[in-house]
Amino acid sequence: MFYTKYKEITREFNFSASLKKSDLPGYINHYILSDEQIIAAYKTLRDHGVFTDRKIVLFDNYSQQKIRKTIFTIFYSSITTISVTFEVDKAKIDILLDNGYPVHLNFIDVKPEDKVRLRLLYTCISRVIEGKEPLKENIKRIWNDEVNFK
Repeated sequence: MFYTKYKEITREFNFSASLKKSDLPGYINHYILSDEQIIAAYKTLRDHGVFTDRKIVLFDNYSQQKIRKTIFTIFYSSITTISVTFEVDKAKIDILLDNGYPVHLNFIDVKPEDKVRLRLLYTCISRVIEGKEPLKENIKRIWNDEVNFK
């Protein structure tokens, strides 16, 4: 018999709010290359997720007697499948990596404008996965909170 060992990369991230560029913690810039453009950023109570035009950087700040920070970088080129699901007050982006590992990004307490922001982010990521540039107009709308219902 053949068994495949399955181990999830990390626990699920439950993002509760989007961040503005001015609200990003300084240490995040250490993980973003100078020629990368940040598309969007989200936070949980203690964790952060940053989406650039090349990758997703997830900051998993975990404390249990000792403080530990684990940083995961997911390059869009390693994504096999991406999906977005919208529910009444939450949404999620599920990612399947080419090594078979799933990554679950949950967005809680989502308002209608947050859903538009996530749709724009999903579109940007999908374009990069296809080998295209994300639309500058969409990135501008995300950062400037221009998430009206066009």
